[in-house]
Order: sequence, then C-alpha cells, then structure tokens
Amino acid sequence: MISFFSILLETIRDILPIVAIIFGFQFFVIQRPIPHLKNVLLGLLCVILGLALFLLGLKQALFPLGEIMAQQLIDLALSSKEIGEILHWTDYKWVYIFGAAIGFATTLAEPSLLAVAIKANQVSGGTITIWGLRIAVAIGVALGIALGTFRIVTGTPLHYYIITGYMIVIIQTFYAPRMSIPLAYDSGGVTTSTVTVPLVAALGLGLAGTIPGRTPLIDGFGLIAFASLFPIMSVMGYAQLNHWLRMRT
Repeated sequence: MISFFSILLETIRDILPIVAIIFGFQFFVIQRPIPHLKNVLLGLLCVILGLALFLLGLKQALFPLGEIMAQQLIDLALSSKEIGEILHWTDYKWVYIFGAAIGFATTLAEPSLLAVAIKANQVSGGTITIWGLRIAVAIGVALGIALGTFRIVTGTPLHYYIITGYMIVIIQTFYAPRMSIPLAYDSGGVTTSTVTVPLVAALGLGLAGTIPGRTPLIDGFGLIAFASLFPIMSVMGYAQLNHWLRMRT
C-alpha cells in the first residue's frame, strides 16, 4: 500500500500539468464551462487510479517477469551445451521464438492499436479490416522483436539494422497505396504503448544482463525501435498485398 500511494502521488504530479493546460484553455481562452463536468472529473479520477495501478503492476510483475523469462531462456540454451563450451547464436532459438511470440501477443492486446484499427475501418469504408490491420501490425512487431533479440545475442551495432530498415520503408513508400502510407507510419507508434513497451524493455534488459559480454545500457535498449519500425513495413506490405489481390479479381 505504501508503494501504491507513492506511485499515486507521482501520477497526480505528472497529470497536473495536463489538467492545468486543458482547464486553463477552457476557462481563460475558450471562456466556456466544461460540458458534463461531473463525468469529466470522474473520468479523470479513473485515469489517475488506472495509471497508478498500471505503474504498480509494471514494477511488481511485468518488469520482473521479463527479466526472469530472459534468464530462464538463457539457462535453457546453456543446458544444451557442455560446461565451458561457447554458445553460438543458433543456440538461442528459443529466445527468438519467445521474442516473436511475446511481440505478437502484446500487440494484439494494445488498446491504442485497437482504437486506430476501428477508426481506420470506419474511414476506409471497410476496406481496411480491424483484424487485418491488427494482425499485420502484430506480425511486424513479432519480426522486429525476434530480430532485435538476435542483435542483442550477436552484439551487432543497432544503427545497421535501423538504417537498413528505414531504407526499406522509404522504398515501400513509393510503391504502397497512398491511403495506407500515413496509417502505416502511425502504426509504428501506436503499437509501442502500454502493454508492449514494459515487456519488451524488460526482455531486452534481461537478455543484455544475462548474455556474457553484453551491457544493459548499450545492448539492453533498442528493442522498442524494432517494434516501431517493422510494423510500418508490415502494414504497407499488407496494403500492397490487398491491392494486388483486388487487381487480380
């Protein structure tokens, strides 16, 4: 309870500037009362409590869980080798599989992605399906996290992957349907939200802290960049595939 109230006070402190700006503009610039003020205040209270509980959950469960899973996966790879034998990057196959699986599952659970998918479905008149977009983004995140864990295992520089990835995105941008391009770029942002980021960050830090020769500060971060980049490619690829199928029919 002490930990919860500490986080609750920090959450209130962080929310206050947002509340001050909104109410300040409403009263001093727009100069009109806030419609349904009771509902607004009740919703604000729910947001504060929800954020505090979420942050407490991150601290108590998700971050430790990601680190424990990373440690157990490394132990699984070590168990297949003789004592003193050096591990090869192919020995970490379960790390890659777990990274892809957790990236796919957490993306499907993202509320922000669901909101974007619903709006995209409404605006496109049903051309972009809700589940089609969510699965396309989830596949992109899964591939990105798997490649990101491979980068941590091998210790290769992050910028090689990011530069190459954005070069592919630029090329895709010239050939993808125009209506899909803004949505694809937004999809890279909405997927790295409340559910995905904590687990992905914990996984990266856990791997970097467990694999010999890696440092959490240099190698532990960067997985979220993969989770933001690859959905752009997968969504534009999904749109290109849809366009090609419609052209054939």
